[in-house]
Amino acid sequence: MLAQIVLFDGVDPLDAIAPHEVLGAAGAHTGGAITAQLVTVGTATTVVSGNGLTLHAQAALDPDRADLLIIPGAAGSMANGATEITDRLTAALTPALHQALHTFTARPGTVLGTVCGGSLLVGAAGLLTDRPAVTHRAGLAALAAFGAVVVPARVVDDGDLVTAGGVTSGLDLALHLVERFLGAETAFAIETLFEHERRGVVWRADAVTTG
Repeated sequence: MLAQIVLFDGVDPLDAIAPHEVLGAAGAHTGGAITAQLVTVGTATTVVSGNGLTLHAQAALDPDRADLLIIPGAAGSMANGATEITDRLTAALTPALHQALHTFTARPGTVLGTVCGGSLLVGAAGLLTDRPAVTHRAGLAALAAFGAVVVPARVVDDGDLVTAGGVTSGLDLALHLVERFLGAETAFAIETLFEHERRGVVWRADAVTTG
């Protein structure tokens, strides 16, 4: 299984690195059942994160080959609301990334994940209409404006779309995906390795029933 995590200028580094660490550890624990890559659109390149850290992509985004694609959010000053963060997300959604997202989601069997403001980027690409989703609490109104059905859970699993809330929820998103794809034993092993206890509620569409 190939998991690709998309980097862009202004990205929040924890949004990207936390899932990469968890998925990479899961791959090592299972002897390569999953491979995690930090990627950029077009060719593998270097980006400057929203807090100034330089991050190096390991490969180019490949929407025809990835099984799991994770879109992180952006980092920036909140002095003027979330304007800087919103601007960085808008700049990240280039025509090439827009096309790649649609190519990826059109393939059966793929899963698109987001952390924090990553769901707003996906919403701007037109992929959240009538879909249960979450983002950072500061962006919930913007998420609804993209047509999403806002669910204020830590992680929202709607099958081929799995979204997570604020920055640290990337750990919980990745651990949930590890459990979903590789089993509870592997997820528990990685949780123990990281000394992290998963937080909050995971809302699952397949767990919703009507009485």
